Amino acid sequence: MNSTFLQRMSFLFVTLILGASLACAGELKPGKLGPKDKCPVCGMFVAKYPDFAAQIQFRYGATFHFDGAKDMFKYYLNLPRYAPGRKTADIAAVFVTDYYDLTLVDGLTAYYVLGSDVYGPMGRELVPFAKESKARDFMKDHRGKSLVRFKEVTPALLWPLD
Repeated sequence: MNSTFLQRMSFLFVTLILGASLACAGELKPGKLGPKDKCPVCGMFVAKYPDFAAQIQFRYGATFHFDGAKDMFKYYLNLPRYAPGRKTADIAAVFVTDYYDLTLVDGLTAYYVLGSDVYGPMGRELVPFAKESKARDFMKDHRGKSLVRFKEVTPALLWPLD
């Protein structure tokens, strides 16, 4: 066999393997919640409140668990306080627990209901949903006042929840 042919085949093989590895790495999954994981905002043990749990995963492996979306947003919106030296660009994934399905879903694409009669572990809470239709149904059933997306959450929006 020709050495050029072997080099091309080797290059193709390495490229395919690397591409497959990167594709798998792009599909991030929620990290496992342990019994000793504490919310970095309030200090509560998150495993006691799995129905409201949220998490932020950083690119280099660190995962932080929260007792609810409200504390997760407090952390995200004030990284210099809670994670000095880290930036939002260092975040690989955000997960929140869908209120009805009780599964961790993509927090960046979720819908959040504010002002409902449902309280989380830390009182008033942003209640997350993977689907807008479920969030709107919840708003009707639980007197929700507004529906927001991840990018719309600001510190000013969080203040009335405390």
